[in-house]
Amino acid sequence: MSVVELEQVGVRYREIIALGEVDTVVGQGEVVAVLGPNGAGKSTLFEVVVGLVRPTTGSARVLGSAPGGARHSVGAMLQHAGLPDQVSVEELVRLVGRSYPTALLPEAVLDRVGLTAKRDRTVGVLSGGERQRLLLAMAIIGEPSLLVLDEPTAAMDLEARASFWERARASVGDGATLLFATHDLAEADAVADRVLVLRGGRLIADAPPAVLKQQVPGVVVSLATDAPSEVVAAWDGIDRVEAMDDGPPEGGARGLRIWADVAENVVVPLVDAGYRMDRLSVSEADLEDALAQLAEPSVPPMTRPLGAVR
Repeated sequence: MSVVELEQVGVRYREIIALGEVDTVVGQGEVVAVLGPNGAGKSTLFEVVVGLVRPTTGSARVLGSAPGGARHSVGAMLQHAGLPDQVSVEELVRLVGRSYPTALLPEAVLDRVGLTAKRDRTVGVLSGGERQRLLLAMAIIGEPSLLVLDEPTAAMDLEARASFWERARASVGDGATLLFATHDLAEADAVADRVLVLRGGRLIADAPPAVLKQQVPGVVVSLATDAPSEVVAAWDGIDRVEAMDDGPPEGGARGLRIWADVAENVVVPLVDAGYRMDRLSVSEADLEDALAQLAEPSVPPMTRPLGAVR
């Protein structure tokens, strides 16, 4: 079953293209991350899904209806949502729950998001991470079939992020669909079943993280060496070389990150030429590498056909 269907969806503000001809389908139970730099169109995409913005072109359907038509089945946690500071946490969650035909008990929701101890606090005294958890509580109290989260962990540290995702997954329950935006690529890699990548308002990739990472050939070699980066970059089988720090070489050696067909393309020439080789590590490409590859203008978009739902 498809939960979100976007067909050639575009949003234009006079001469500015906020979203351009986006085609994608999100199926029931999927966890989908939306990635892209600021201004790529992530928030606009979410505003279309929740019915705050009408597409200029194309069509959108959410849970079988026009966006906004199934609002009681959609929970949203948008990036710039405002909160009243003078009400208590429980009062606000209870008020939001009253807007749904059926809703969870506020006490149960606050327990799920870890805010039971803050239930009587006014919203204005909450920390950034606590406000994010409150927004999650407001989004899930109606037991939504679709949960839309725009940069939900932006104000959280690593421990709080891990806890947030544990609670978010438990909160939506079996069969629910989760669509979220993030700048944290490791988070998307760990949490998402699929990744949508936007660039300049256009969808340039739609695939599982593992598939995206396969688009970067070879391995990534990290090490400290006294070999000049321009020398290494000229060797056979080397795709690109980046310095890992901007300062002067430490003890004559500088950290380099090298994308190569195989590790031997780096190690053998270093040994043959007598260069230093310290702190050597070899890994597969990560999601950041894949996105950097997709950002190259010469790389064609990598998207799934419309209607390809698992």
